Amino acid sequence: MTTRRTHAVRRAVAGDAEALTRLRAQMLSDMGRLHEGSDPRWHGVTEEWFARRLRDGQDFAAFVIDEPDFGVVSCAVGVCDDHAPTPGNLSGVHGHVFNMSTDPRFRRLGYARSCLEALLTWFRDETPALVIKLNATDDGIALYRSLGFTEPGNTALQLKLDKDLR
Repeated sequence: MTTRRTHAVRRAVAGDAEALTRLRAQMLSDMGRLHEGSDPRWHGVTEEWFARRLRDGQDFAAFVIDEPDFGVVSCAVGVCDDHAPTPGNLSGVHGHVFNMSTDPRFRRLGYARSCLEALLTWFRDETPALVIKLNATDDGIALYRSLGFTEPGNTALQLKLDKDLR
C-alpha cells in the first residue's frame, strides 16, 4: 500500500522570491529556454520582480509547498490582467497562470495540483477574474484539463520585438 504524502500549501511572501526564481530556472531549463548562453542578469532581475510583485500582491499571488529539508519545492503563480470588457466577461479581468514548477525530486506527488488549486481558489474568491489562461507544456496538459481548462477556440499568436533592453 502506498501512503500519500500530506503537504501544506501556503501563499508566498516576498522572502520566497529566490525560491520562485530557482523554480522558474528549473522550468525554463526543462523547456529548453535556459542555457549557457542566457543573459546572466535574468536571475537577479527575476528575483527582484518576484519580490516586488509579492510585496504589492494586489493583482498577483503565488502559492508554494515547502519540504523541511529542501525549502520551497513547488509553486503556482498567477496575475490578473485588465482587458476591455466583453459580453462574457463584464469585468474584463483575465487571470494568467504561470511559473508552474516542481523540483524534479518531488514530482508526481500532487504538489503542482495542490498549488494550482490554491491559486484557482484565489482567482475565484479574491479577484474579479472570470477567464483564466495559461500556456501548457506536454507535461502539464493533463493536470490542466483535469481541472477544467480547455482550448479557447482561437489561435494565440505572438510577435517578439527585436529590442535591446540593456
